[in-house]
Amino acid sequence: MKQIVIKTPEEIAKMRHSGALLAKVFAMLDEVIVEGISTMEINDRAEAFIVEELKSRPASKGQYDFPYVLNTSIDDVVCHGVPSASKILRSGMIVNVDITLENGGYIADSSKMYCIGQVTPLAKRLVSNVYESMWQGIRAVKPGATLGDIGHAVQRHAEQAGYSIVREYCGHGIGRDMHEEPAVLHYGQPGSGLVLQEGMVFTIEPMINQGDRRIKQKKDGWTVVTRDKKLSAQWEHTVAVTADGVEILTLRDEERRAGYAERY
Repeated sequence: MKQIVIKTPEEIAKMRHSGALLAKVFAMLDEVIVEGISTMEINDRAEAFIVEELKSRPASKGQYDFPYVLNTSIDDVVCHGVPSASKILRSGMIVNVDITLENGGYIADSSKMYCIGQVTPLAKRLVSNVYESMWQGIRAVKPGATLGDIGHAVQRHAEQAGYSIVREYCGHGIGRDMHEEPAVLHYGQPGSGLVLQEGMVFTIEPMINQGDRRIKQKKDGWTVVTRDKKLSAQWEHTVAVTADGVEILTLRDEERRAGYAERY
């Protein structure tokens, strides 16, 4: 296994800054992502804002030859949906927008679900369960806990609601590089796997399906969908292990207003 990069307090301060800038991108998009917009327009608005307003780099662009600054994953798309001028958001859709931003050499990575117009109660239930499943995972983070503790917390919350965890994709260490060690699985056994220590920074980003967990990749080489065509949802934050718990580096103001804290 490659070395896990432990971040210094100075490095975490830089990542906190990148995370705060990324939160501003979502705040801007909250006004933009409405019925009738194309996913390419979302991409272009985000790119202009990151580059021109925030003087930052959209880290996804060019990574693995991906040509855009974000992924837009609608309904049964699990992850890596590709922006398109012909893909128009319609009432009833659920869409995940996954964005990375680099500032001062350090990358932040976060994603958010948007419910467009009138969304069915079943879709809303999935979206809110996945959000709380992510938070269950986040709250399991502290020095001395394990990656298995995180995965178990996510898995338990999702499976209790009758949902299934996608296992092919996971969270990841992050810092100067978008994808660093360790791999953060969203399922697992308590007490198993790597022991967490202060200064580790990684993402928690569960992809959770309404039906079963089987997925397939489409011919474009990017888009991943559920095999049974049922809905999938995902939320993501970048977090740091602190001396006594966890800090959420990509927390958004709307979450603060809803009572979520930066540190646990």
